[in-house]
Amino acid sequence: MKGPLFYSKILLFGEYGIIKDSKGLSIPYSFYNGALKNDGNTSKIALESNSNLKKYADYLATINSDIVSFNIDNLHEDISKGMYFDSSIPQGYGVGSSGALVAALYDQYANDKITVLENLTREKLLKLKTVFSEMESFFHGKSSGLDPLNSYLSLPILINSKDNIEATGIPAQSATGKGAVFLLDSGKIGETAPMVSIFMENMKASGFRNMLKDQFTKHTDACVEDFLKGDIKSLFNNTKQLSKVVLNHFKPMIPQQFHELWKKGLETNDYYLKLCGSGGGGYILGFTEDIDKAQESLKDYKLEVVYNF
Repeated sequence: MKGPLFYSKILLFGEYGIIKDSKGLSIPYSFYNGALKNDGNTSKIALESNSNLKKYADYLATINSDIVSFNIDNLHEDISKGMYFDSSIPQGYGVGSSGALVAALYDQYANDKITVLENLTREKLLKLKTVFSEMESFFHGKSSGLDPLNSYLSLPILINSKDNIEATGIPAQSATGKGAVFLLDSGKIGETAPMVSIFMENMKASGFRNMLKDQFTKHTDACVEDFLKGDIKSLFNNTKQLSKVVLNHFKPMIPQQFHELWKKGLETNDYYLKLCGSGGGGYILGFTEDIDKAQESLKDYKLEVVYNF
């Protein structure tokens, strides 16, 4: 048995903001992917994955069947035969490693599943998001369900608000353009739960809440609109503002050794950095109008281009 491939995702805009109803834009990233396999592999990684699947299957059996139910007998049987999740998606890097696994298990074992070939109405998308939120909460507490949704559909997802999401098209990439979105490897794993706890703690202060509404959400929403319209000039203006707000107000989520690099980008305009996922480690997302300049400026780091303007 070998299941279909499910891709990683990149939340281009909306990290933290979508918890509080900012817009968001999430795109599939096919460079990393994962699939369920049952091919007799007895490597340490496969055995560990198999053992984790056992625990996860027990959790899936406890989900309220009004939300989603699974063919648990088949799932347990496949796990007992050695099934594992074969994935190249780095864990703790903000690119949706658990999301791909959730999507793969839903695809293979959910009863009455909503398929990607159906006419995906807003109701169906919200239903999927609810199901995935429930399934993914096993991995890091509260989950929005967006990572698995993106992985399952393999389509860009536009988040207008918590209850208003849609599959969307994004401007075609330019093969010759110098502008780029890139990933910068922080070299350390980030954990979602502690970062979200810091954010929730900060939300208790009215100053932080106002900043989120008046600055963070405002610039995030503008970035999403600029990106979808293909208004590159405005996009970079807003990304710069957003990068500044994150540096000033989300410092704990930025690994210490990147504070100066973040500042350097804002001062030179060679690139602008922002969080990729919850931060604390993993990847950092970069935007540049000139990828050669950014690479020169960041020559001590590994950059991975994910989108060209």
